[in-house]
Amino acid sequence: MSDPPAVQTTMLLQRASAGDPGARDELARLLYGELRALAEGQMRAERDDHTLQPTALVHEAWVRLMGTPGGAAIRWQDRSQFLCFAAQAMRNVLVDHARRRKTQKRSAPAARLELDEALAAYEIRALDLLALDEALERLAQHDAELARLFELRFFGGLTGAETAVVLGLTERQVEGAWVTARGWLRRELDTRGSP
Repeated sequence: MSDPPAVQTTMLLQRASAGDPGARDELARLLYGELRALAEGQMRAERDDHTLQPTALVHEAWVRLMGTPGGAAIRWQDRSQFLCFAAQAMRNVLVDHARRRKTQKRSAPAARLELDEALAAYEIRALDLLALDEALERLAQHDAELARLFELRFFGGLTGAETAVVLGLTERQVEGAWVTARGWLRRELDTRGSP
């Protein structure tokens, strides 16, 4: 039996994909709290003086996910697909923001985006977000499913159980893959000389 909120979300996503503005508004109300919580989790891991705020992260990710009113939007199949794309959109917003800051400060030493709190939870310390993004791209070339899993857990803030549902795996498979992905990325970053 399906979870009623998941079914409701899926129906709204499908209506929004078909161009129903009322469905987009209702979907925004339904998912905003969850997306905001994910964004707050990501922003807690950023520098104290970070110029991007959780609300801005949610809004920018939302625009990337839903397109502009009247513009082309992704044809959403279900809530799981949306969560995958939401994790990717938040990652892209943060990485794009880091790239802009790095470009603006080209004459100064490269600004590092510390992810201490989140990375401490994942046993990776003082990691540069741009280096992580590059390593994640290399992981995707090596094993796209591992990269997607890491993106969902790290950038999307999904639990092991939630990730298992989204990817159609068991929790045990997710936990094993999570260890593998973290180890692969740690080795890749150490090899490439990440600070």
